[in-house]
Amino acid sequence: MLVNPLVNHTEFPPVTEAANWIADRVFPDDLPLINVSQAVPGYATSDKVLEHIAQVVHEPDVSKYGHVLGQPELREAYASYLATDLVSDTNSISASNISITAGCNQAFHVAMTALVNPGDEVLLPTPWYFNHKMSLDMLGIKTVALPCSSQAQLVPDPEVAAKLITNKTRAIVLITPNNPTGQEYPPSTVNAFYELCKQRGIALVLDETYRDFREDTSTPAHHVFDDPQWPATAIHLYSFSKAYALAGYRVGAITAAVDFQTEVTKVLDCVSICAPQLSQQAALFALGHAQDWRQEKCKSMHQRAAAFSDALKSHNHGYQITAMGAYFAYLEHPFDLPARQLARFLSDEANLLALPGEMFGPDQEKHLRFAFANVSAEIMPEIAHRLAMYRPQDQGNS
Repeated sequence: MLVNPLVNHTEFPPVTEAANWIADRVFPDDLPLINVSQAVPGYATSDKVLEHIAQVVHEPDVSKYGHVLGQPELREAYASYLATDLVSDTNSISASNISITAGCNQAFHVAMTALVNPGDEVLLPTPWYFNHKMSLDMLGIKTVALPCSSQAQLVPDPEVAAKLITNKTRAIVLITPNNPTGQEYPPSTVNAFYELCKQRGIALVLDETYRDFREDTSTPAHHVFDDPQWPATAIHLYSFSKAYALAGYRVGAITAAVDFQTEVTKVLDCVSICAPQLSQQAALFALGHAQDWRQEKCKSMHQRAAAFSDALKSHNHGYQITAMGAYFAYLEHPFDLPARQLARFLSDEANLLALPGEMFGPDQEKHLRFAFANVSAEIMPEIAHRLAMYRPQDQGNS
């Protein structure tokens, strides 16, 4: 069968590839599977949210089509949520700037479809989020790698980015806190990228899926929205999946200029028509009634990160944390073999499933990504133990 060559040449989904490594396997009780491959909360959503869903599922409207850009009440509530991060009293974000999508992956794909011509360029910092790269490949958009230095904890440098901008560049994409590294970008870095994009007439696409898991949520993550002119430059992406454990419900958001949302409407109407109505009800209720629950879960995630770090320090295994935060730890491994080969070894021998750095872009063969959000703090010592015990010695190490 003939297929679209752009799709055919797009890489296979990395999480699915890794899942295939353990398909049909049975794991012994004394060495159960530890899966830290996919970024998903290792707990259910709030009981209050579940109770609310059980009530509204009987309402007739939840089984009907809704507004293409999302339920007006959710758009309004989400705009207010974003506005709490503003320093100045600009009131620069309103419901008309918001569209609700079926998850943040859809938000990115839709935004790129509406923003970038096939053949044009988008800068992605490396290591990058593989689904961003996959979307760009499918759309015929050229990805330009923006290398990030380990010495800078994998924080991108706007001066390096400036040298990569050409007359075909349409956007720079930032994820903060980052996937796959977990690194939280300083506000000064985000602000500098915003000014760069503003000066060069390109878009800053800011993915803040993990914004609720920052170390300090009492201060703004950046000052982009403090500029009343932000809609001319910034496109902001968000997911309700992580903060409220609604991954399977598929609810995300695009915040952008009102006229850009007109173009988003066209794309969404051909893709999903609207995000699931029941899921939007869950997100709306969570914004209004699950803030304390969210904050407690964020604290528990910080505890998991600390437990992971402590566990690694307690074992002489040679792995080093290059960057860590939010849901992730990005580790440099000590072996003279590609990370993909090491990840397969750990999957087969240690029943430990993590993702290799090659899945996150060029020059990442020395790294593994651990999504520690999937497991409790009590599991972290066992992860470190398996890394120490299961070593591909026959491959040689550095």
